[in-house]
Amino acid sequence: MIKRHQSYSDLNVDDRGCAIAIGNFDGVHLGHQSVLALARAASAEHDAPLGVLTFEPHPRAYFAPDAPPFRLMNATAKAHRLGLLGVDHVYEVQFDKAFASLSAEEFIQRVLIDGLDVRHVVVGADFCFGKGRSGSPKTLRDAGKSHGFGVTIAPLVSDATGDFSSTAIRNALSDGRPEEAARMLGHWHRFEGVVESGEKQGRALGFPTANLSLDGLHLPKFGVYAVQIDVEDGAHKGSYRGAASLGVKPTMGEFAPNLETYIFDFDGDIYDQPISVALVAFLRPELKFDTLDALIAQMTIDCEAARAALQAIG
Repeated sequence: MIKRHQSYSDLNVDDRGCAIAIGNFDGVHLGHQSVLALARAASAEHDAPLGVLTFEPHPRAYFAPDAPPFRLMNATAKAHRLGLLGVDHVYEVQFDKAFASLSAEEFIQRVLIDGLDVRHVVVGADFCFGKGRSGSPKTLRDAGKSHGFGVTIAPLVSDATGDFSSTAIRNALSDGRPEEAARMLGHWHRFEGVVESGEKQGRALGFPTANLSLDGLHLPKFGVYAVQIDVEDGAHKGSYRGAASLGVKPTMGEFAPNLETYIFDFDGDIYDQPISVALVAFLRPELKFDTLDALIAQMTIDCEAARAALQAIG
């Protein structure tokens, strides 16, 4: 099981000496996975644990706190995904004023050497670090030679459409193209969280839903999606299929954006249970209906369309 650390100092000896990959890893897309693959190879070569050094909050949120939410996943979801990929340790360094003021040389000495005692470091070719983004992959490689740790620079990953990046994935999701996002992610884009108790409006309409907050996350195109659902714990643990509405429920009045998921052929109480919902196919935009009967009729059609879309992927 992955171990999460909120500090790089005062670590136990067993929590140091990793081969680490450094980056934000928002989405853990195929580019990130290529960095992890190189770090995994280095961990095997050095007989060292595999670690990831990442930053909380995301540096973009620190430098532009009033910008709209942009994250593809929260810290817990990111750690979960990294754990699935075999990472042993994730170091979630607090990105605050003090940390942002560290020079590149101070970052190397305090964090990588004194704090983590790294055996090997892997970064992407576009990685910059230190105050004013003064540190580069070359800075890191030179430091490795001086201080006795290995450094690997991972090339950017791309295809004919361009580089794989969190920005490109956000753009695909904003356009209602979850399949395109999945092509770059290497997995379906997922929302993870604990099922919240809502207004129970779906239950009254004959479509009880599991509600997830989207607070702090990038919002894909509002509308109805075919989805896959994993209930991660409890009596109903397992994988399911369904249809989900992502948006503000304009027919019922304006609400904070959330994800309401109707699970097919399911009858159970999963309030307060952790679930993961994967966006598989965009079915239609969010609409405001004049009557509840019209909404119910459309929801029936949506569920049929979702079943067909999910059947098409096997």
